[in-house]
Amino acid sequence: MEIKNLQELPVNYKNKKRYNTGKKPIRQPIYLTWLIGALSFFALLFQKKKIEKINMDGLKPPYMILSNHMSFVDFELTALGTFPKRVNSVVNVDGYIGRAWLMEWIGSVCTRKFSTDLSLVKNISTVLRRGDILCLYPEARYSPCGTTSYLPPSLGKIIKKNKVPIVAVVHRGNHLLSPFWNFRKKRKVPLHTTMTQILTKEDIERMSVDEINAVVQASLQYDDYRYQKKNGILIKEKYRAEGLHRILYQCPHCLAESKMDSKGTELFCTECGKRWNLNEDGTLSALEGETEFSHIPDWFEWERLQVRAQVESGEYSFADEVDVFSQPRTDGFVSLGRAKLTHDRENGFVVEGHHNGSDYRLIRKPLESNSLHVEYEYFRIRRADCFDISMEKDSYYCYPTKENVITKLAFATEEIFLRAMREREK
Repeated sequence: MEIKNLQELPVNYKNKKRYNTGKKPIRQPIYLTWLIGALSFFALLFQKKKIEKINMDGLKPPYMILSNHMSFVDFELTALGTFPKRVNSVVNVDGYIGRAWLMEWIGSVCTRKFSTDLSLVKNISTVLRRGDILCLYPEARYSPCGTTSYLPPSLGKIIKKNKVPIVAVVHRGNHLLSPFWNFRKKRKVPLHTTMTQILTKEDIERMSVDEINAVVQASLQYDDYRYQKKNGILIKEKYRAEGLHRILYQCPHCLAESKMDSKGTELFCTECGKRWNLNEDGTLSALEGETEFSHIPDWFEWERLQVRAQVESGEYSFADEVDVFSQPRTDGFVSLGRAKLTHDRENGFVVEGHHNGSDYRLIRKPLESNSLHVEYEYFRIRRADCFDISMEKDSYYCYPTKENVITKLAFATEEIFLRAMREREK
């Protein structure tokens, strides 16, 4: 049931200064463009890769790149594909920690993920009016399982507003090389990037926002495990399944949640004991009995359907004690101590804690977050799973006490948002 008259209480900071994420981005100095290109070239010197350009003949800046997002190597491949043109990339504020001067120097466009940021829209237009390339990663996070994540419908409005050509950059193999659920252990995988002009200025002028969104959605579809299967790529590393339980958290055999684990090449349920092997070709096979899902994204989307059913029925709710670290500035994180967090379809996220002698209450309503920024083994604070609730002027990184719950929280955030959108339209 919705809590009535729930008021937000700000965090009592001794230093109330906030980093200005709406700061106008500078034009990237051309010598830095060359330096970034050189660093990207040497970083991928021994990596097998192919960058293919489609319908790009004669295309000159300004234009906007919409890229899928699977690992840090996305930035390096995009830099190689656009070299020697200037590119301003949209970057989350946590990438500015301890190096805001550098990020500003290379012309990054700062934002806080999954928050309402009107200054971002303004800064995107600033870059394009200057005649440069604006690179946006609309999924706003690394793909959990190498498939397309949520794409906001606001993309069409931004494209319609700026009326510059749109290039879809789709990386394939980047997730297989460095999966989000175990990005520290890389694998030997060939990479294939396509850069395709999907919309011209004339297309944008004659099309509606809905038509533009349809083209964007179709152009940014990808599935790294199908790419692996289609190209006969074998991943032979003996640790290839380690971390997979972070996204495949629910057992399809006994339906237990957060009881999955992994080691070596195997994924297993600690509740019922069932085990699956992650084969060299990227498929799963049960060691005994039925193989419920041989394709990892199918298992992942099945979990989403379970969460959707819980949200629709009103069954879904989450409560936990979390350790909260905020990022109001770029000089590091502020520990806000232990807090109580709840999440449900009526109230969204509510975080209640105590800091500097005062209580605080953070509220993120269902329509204020279309998705959730999750991090597996987030190294900037402590190596453990966490999620980030971003407001317009602050970001709150929450480390739950409960284990292996953040993927479900991300599903729930998206499903609650979509349900709230449908309710509002009624």
